[in-house]
Amino acid sequence: MKVHYLEIVSHDINAVCNVYANTHSVNFNEPDALLGGARTCTLPDGSIVGVRGPLRDNEEPVVRPYWLVDDIEHAVAKVEDEGASIAMPPMEIPGKGTFAIYILGSIEHGLWQL
Repeated sequence: MKVHYLEIVSHDINAVCNVYANTHSVNFNEPDALLGGARTCTLPDGSIVGVRGPLRDNEEPVVRPYWLVDDIEHAVAKVEDEGASIAMPPMEIPGKGTFAIYILGSIEHGLWQL
């Protein structure tokens, strides 16, 4: 089990990036339009941390892990079988992979297939 992408949605992107950069000695890139304008950094294990602002008026701040999976369609079916509701069905981001979002136990989770 590996987190591929840790998405942080915040109303203060710069403050979050600055705290992580200064505390963990990482550097955040300029906003990536394919990731909703997230500023990202890549950790030594290849995991990515992205910090972005809300994309909709009703989107609340959240920290959402995207778990790496080999077969996203299969993984989505499995989480649905376990009672999760699918908030975002699998969607491809060109050159980055395919992601999906589900809600289980009132918590948002993500899946990511490279």
